[in-house]
Amino acid sequence: MGGKSAVPGRGRKPKPNSKKQLSGSRNANDNAVEFDLITNIDPPVWLDELGQGMWKTVVPHLCKEKVLAVTDLHNVEAFCSAYSTFRAAEVHITENGLVVAGATGGPMKNPACTVKNESLRQMTMYGAALGLDPASRGRLMGTGGKEKGNDFEGF
Repeated sequence: MGGKSAVPGRGRKPKPNSKKQLSGSRNANDNAVEFDLITNIDPPVWLDELGQGMWKTVVPHLCKEKVLAVTDLHNVEAFCSAYSTFRAAEVHITENGLVVAGATGGPMKNPACTVKNESLRQMTMYGAALGLDPASRGRLMGTGGKEKGNDFEGF
């Protein structure tokens, strides 16, 4: 079955209307509410150096492609924060190994491995919402305005 899922969080995420318009979709709503696009914005001061570095890497590209709206900033913040956490966990794993001493002195999985995995999941989720991977970029950007016409329309 197509359409929206009755269960929240299940099924395909809806494509933003602006992306439907860019892709030439017949389902685009010309009267939809449009949020202000961001052309440039500095990273929040609370992000650490790694998070701010990722912000300065990602935001200019999103602005250039005209896909970053004011309402997307929380996704960018969460993505950059998760990236920073991922990198900190990776450093900890590199320094201390995959296995560390547990409370009783026996070997156990380094808790930083769990932190790393959770932050990677967050990066994947927020990155997809922003179009930072090839699959979600194609979903968000559409076909670039190419019309998919009906070959039999003239008959």
